[in-house]
Amino acid sequence: MNNEHAKILIVDDDAMNRAVLSDLLCDEYEIIEGKDGDEAIQILEEKANEITLVLLDMVMPGRDGLEVLEVMNKKGWIKGTPVVMISAETSSTPVSKAFSLGVTDFIYRPFDQMVVQHRVRNTISLYVKQKQLSELVTNKIYERTRNSDMLISILSHIVEFRNGESGQHVLHINTITDIILHALLKRTSQYNIKEEDISSIATASSMHDIGKITIPGEILNKPGRLTAEEFKIMKQHSMNGAKMLEGMDFFKNEPLMKYAYEICRWHHERWDGRGYPDGLKGDEIPITAQVVSIADVYDALTSERCYKKAFSHEKALEMIRNNECGVFNPLLLESLNDVADRLPKEMNNRTSRLSDSDFEKIARSIFEKDEKDSDNLFLQKYTNEHKKSLYFASFLKGIVFEYTYDPSMLRLSPQSAKLFALPQTMVEPEKNNTFWDIFGRDNWDAFAKLLHDPQLSNDSFVFNSVILIKGKKKPCIIKVHQTWNRIDPDNPQLVSVCGCIELLG
Repeated sequence: MNNEHAKILIVDDDAMNRAVLSDLLCDEYEIIEGKDGDEAIQILEEKANEITLVLLDMVMPGRDGLEVLEVMNKKGWIKGTPVVMISAETSSTPVSKAFSLGVTDFIYRPFDQMVVQHRVRNTISLYVKQKQLSELVTNKIYERTRNSDMLISILSHIVEFRNGESGQHVLHINTITDIILHALLKRTSQYNIKEEDISSIATASSMHDIGKITIPGEILNKPGRLTAEEFKIMKQHSMNGAKMLEGMDFFKNEPLMKYAYEICRWHHERWDGRGYPDGLKGDEIPITAQVVSIADVYDALTSERCYKKAFSHEKALEMIRNNECGVFNPLLLESLNDVADRLPKEMNNRTSRLSDSDFEKIARSIFEKDEKDSDNLFLQKYTNEHKKSLYFASFLKGIVFEYTYDPSMLRLSPQSAKLFALPQTMVEPEKNNTFWDIFGRDNWDAFAKLLHDPQLSNDSFVFNSVILIKGKKKPCIIKVHQTWNRIDPDNPQLVSVCGCIELLG
């Protein structure tokens, strides 16, 4: 959404306040004004779908800002229209109440031009991106597929499309899972699986690697062997995928989602307890994840990847039986033997009628906007923005960085990583002695304390510090921007920080 199409509703009983805010914002946005709470609700009744942001005064005669928020919650407007509260009030009770009713941010009187413009711009940008993502999922995918099997298949192929693997991998896992489960049920009834569950489990297997969309591309598609540090990052895809599925509240009670969660999280566990992420052993591992694990290994062995040639069907079976690629449940190995002769033929017969190039087109189309929209592909826009950020970072004399808290990960620009002789991406950098040699624990503790001050949420700030470069102490200024999760206003969580360390002298 371009700013020229964005409409801001300013609600304040003071005409001067409305005039000042309108003057600060009118160059970038279309302004609508409401003189009180009742007029605000009347405008929202007529134009809620058109309004991009509401600037809402907290204290007004008649219906005040909090009462307007209550109506917005009741009508459901708050879900699609962010609200920034205008206030001179700093006491915690009304502020807490406003956040509990869905307020995104506050601006305080007297107005500061830079603060007002940045907070409005940032809030609109955040909601526009959220709305785009929501529309991509709910409209593009749902309208084009409707069938749940196809939906999951396409979502999974987005991972394969980004991962550079064959578009048939997901379909192979689905097929192998289905065949082995049927063989397992003929051998034993010890697992709580019924014939009618197999289809759902096989469908859920399509989601096994969905967490790979969170892994940096340079690691995901590295042709050579991963370093220990890179493998730590790669291993996070199983837990990340499980967290993504866990966050889908409206499907949480569906058996399909239960199976998908088990498979995402635990398909890299091993029968001997030496897998990840939780080190489960034996039948502590859900049988759904066990079956997908052996299916994944078989298809990985018999498929060509960027880092290996394909093994033959016979060689793959030999490697699995000899525990060369993991350790598996003996019952599953027996079940695999029961169907071994069928697997190549079944996989050929049940591959998709769509080619790999078709799947690539589908994956791209999910990121595509309407034909009438002049913007480029959403995915291409994201890629271009990432390239631009790296390009601009290359001109900075300082050290450009980004740190996320869950998972704990530090990413440096290529120039910064070279300066410190560190990898560009570090998992749990606080466990790296070189990290502490550079930043120093005392300086870092003071910096971390300032970072976690929720009063600074959504603001940028500057911190004076000292770092060690090539054995010499260098005074520096650290410029930081924070990203906060404030779903619970009483307990805001710092999600990430990004910034630049500028050396002095």
